[in-house]
Amino acid sequence: MASTDSLPTKPKLPPLHLTLLGAAAHLVPPRAGMVASALKAAPRGDGHPVIVVPSFLRGDGNTAPLRRFLAGCGYAVDGWGLGTNLGPTAAALNGIDALLGAVHRRHRRKVTLIGHSLGGVIARELAKQYPDQVRQLLVLASPIRLPTASPLEPVYKLLTRWHRVDPTSAVAAFNLPPDVPVTAIYTKSDGIVAWQSCREIEGERRESIEIRGAHGTMVRSPAAWRLIADRLAQPEGAWRPYQR
Repeated sequence: MASTDSLPTKPKLPPLHLTLLGAAAHLVPPRAGMVASALKAAPRGDGHPVIVVPSFLRGDGNTAPLRRFLAGCGYAVDGWGLGTNLGPTAAALNGIDALLGAVHRRHRRKVTLIGHSLGGVIARELAKQYPDQVRQLLVLASPIRLPTASPLEPVYKLLTRWHRVDPTSAVAAFNLPPDVPVTAIYTKSDGIVAWQSCREIEGERRESIEIRGAHGTMVRSPAAWRLIADRLAQPEGAWRPYQR
C-alpha cells in the first residue's frame, strides 16, 4: 500500500532571491519560434484530448504556448475557459467539472489533465473524482502535498472566503494521490512554492521529476515540454516511468 503521509513539517519559505529571480523570468516573453523548434523533436501524438489548467492569478493566455505545442503534436487541446484562476471557487470547480465531462463525451476517450501550480492542484482533485474519465495527470510546480509554504499565501488566504473547499481542513485526504498515472514536474529553484510539496507520494504509476527553471516559466519550459510530450505519447494503459 502506498504511503499517505503528509510532509513531516511545514517547509521554509522559498529564498527571497529565488522569488525575485522567478518574478523577473516571468516578465521575459516567450522566445520567438519556440513552439516550432520544440515540435521538431517531439513525438507525434495519438489525438487524445488534453485539458490545461492555468496557475493562480493566471488565465488561458499564460498556457497558450504550451497548448499550441500540444496541438502541433496532434492532440485535441482545450484551455480551461474560466478566466483568471482565483482558486477553488464554486464557479471554477463546477466549470472544470463540466468541461471534463463535455470533452470526454465529445471525444469518447479519456482525457489527460495538465495543471500549472494551483491549476495542478485543481486538476489533481478532478482526477480523484473522475478516474474513469482521466487518462493521466501531469502537474507543473504544483503544491500537491501539504503543508507547503509560499510568499503568495497571504493573497490566497484573502480569497478563501469565496473558495468552496479548504484543503487545509483535511490534509490527509488532500495528500492522497488519484487513481490515475501521475507525473509531478518540479524545480528546486522554485521561488513561489516550497518545492518539497510539489513531489507526488511514491507509488505505482506515480513519479516526480526535477528539472531546472523558475516557477512561473515552467509552463513554457522546453525541458517541461519534452517531458510532457514523452508522457502523452505513451499508449493508453501502457504507462511506464520516464526514462531520461
